[in-house]
Amino acid sequence: MPTKKPTGTKKNTQETAHHTIKKLEEENTQLHQEIMDKNDKYLRTLADFQNYQKRMEKELQAQKEDIKKKYLLELLDLTELLKKAYEDSDPKSGLKLLLENLDKFLEKEGITYIDCKGKPFNYQLHNAISTIEQSECVDGTILDEIKKGYLVGEKLLRPAHVIVAKKKP
Repeated sequence: MPTKKPTGTKKNTQETAHHTIKKLEEENTQLHQEIMDKNDKYLRTLADFQNYQKRMEKELQAQKEDIKKKYLLELLDLTELLKKAYEDSDPKSGLKLLLENLDKFLEKEGITYIDCKGKPFNYQLHNAISTIEQSECVDGTILDEIKKGYLVGEKLLRPAHVIVAKKKP
């Protein structure tokens, strides 16, 4: 027996398909617009970041130049004092003034001397140049200082070069 196909099903299917295609096209357009907006936002953020990097590089360079200028001015003052001491008939007083100015400069910058003679050796602050065996001494005591050591604040600037005592057996 032949079956009868309902009429209008093909038309409903076409309408549904057309409607679905239209919805997908709208959704595609909306997603495309969102991608464009996000891409635009990304590009603007990237440009802002690149501008920030350039600005920071300029500021860092300006800061380096300011620091350099500060130290060069101090160095110029010290150079002039040294020249005056050299030209002076009694250079000892000029050299004393120069050393006082150098000490003031170092103090102003937070540089302090590491006092080490007679103290126990500390590998974090001292660099042992040599050891001397002695019968009457405390093992590891600093006997002499060859080169002074310095701290900047709490950080080591330069270790002291020292001679350390070693107890004779």
